[in-house]
Amino acid sequence: MPQLNPSPWFFIMIASWFTFSMIIQPKLLSFITMNPPSSKPRIAPSTTPWTWPWT
Repeated sequence: MPQLNPSPWFFIMIASWFTFSMIIQPKLLSFITMNPPSSKPRIAPSTTPWTWPWT
């Protein structure tokens, strides 16, 4: 059965993963900008307790 012979397909798989991880992925990651950490202090939200009518 020819599909069990990994000789031609293994090289294609390795070449495509190498191309993706070494060439395409750094170019794509350069477009993603990370949000810098905020220097503002975190403010806790003010919450009011809920009164349930059946208790």
